Amino acid sequence: MGKKVAVIIFFLCWWLTAVAQQPPTRYIMPGQQVKLTAATSDALHYRWYRDGIPVSGAAGKEYITSTPGRYTVEAYNGDGCMSDRSDPVIIAEITGPGPDADMQIIKTADNGNVRVNSTFNYYLTVVNKGPASASGIVVTDKLPRHVAYDGLFGPTVGAAVYQASEHTILWNIDALKTGATASLTIKVKVLEGGQINNTATVTAHENDDQLQNNSSTHQLKVLALHIPNAITPNGDGVNEVFVISGLEAYPVNELTILNRWGNHVFEQKGYTQNWSGKGLNAGTYFYLLRVKDETGQWQEFKGYITLLKP
Repeated sequence: MGKKVAVIIFFLCWWLTAVAQQPPTRYIMPGQQVKLTAATSDALHYRWYRDGIPVSGAAGKEYITSTPGRYTVEAYNGDGCMSDRSDPVIIAEITGPGPDADMQIIKTADNGNVRVNSTFNYYLTVVNKGPASASGIVVTDKLPRHVAYDGLFGPTVGAAVYQASEHTILWNIDALKTGATASLTIKVKVLEGGQINNTATVTAHENDDQLQNNSSTHQLKVLALHIPNAITPNGDGVNEVFVISGLEAYPVNELTILNRWGNHVFEQKGYTQNWSGKGLNAGTYFYLLRVKDETGQWQEFKGYITLLKP
């Protein structure tokens, strides 16, 4: 029975030099072979290097080896023009207990700006980068005080629960094969403005010496703005105009309101909290609020405001 061959794709930069911050490492068992493949397919021939020294006879797009080392590749076109040498990949042999399962977690969130009292989703992705299958995987995500838990979607593998007393998501995965991924979505509601940092971590029963990717932090800046979704200009002195609480902290701002046909019905720079929908029919209108934050960056907030009239 033939030896099992792992496949690694080299991401070859054809004509531009790309400097890798940290070369990726792929682990193999003693005697295991690995196939290296150059990403470029239209070269006439190639030259492979191990630890900076040309590998004798290695001139094809693919190169199979069982020897640990730091591998790179060059490509040559029909005119004899040579590409820059590719970013390296390290092949390391596991001789002891070793890093059996390199677990990685990635935490992201919905794009766009969010505001107080609005909801958004966090997304967790767990990857087993190998070389062995992982078991007893535990993902922990302690939510920050700025947000309230609003629900879970998934996970694709395993089981997840919200522990209210700890304000924490606990996600258990029995096993994850090498190269496999699992995902979970967490819906939260913003309670207060400010800098929101949320960190998730992953562990497994197997050894893992690549701990730098066992945690992931998402950072979010929420402006302390309260934007209502309806006004009732009926003369009772309550909720008569479109008041955006907290806007006074951001004097450089622009407000645009459009009707359902996309026509601008109100525009103002440095909004003075004075739009009442005067002269307009009751209904739903779209607003676009642009605010320059403390760093000088513009943030945009979009939504709908309902104009209620007697």
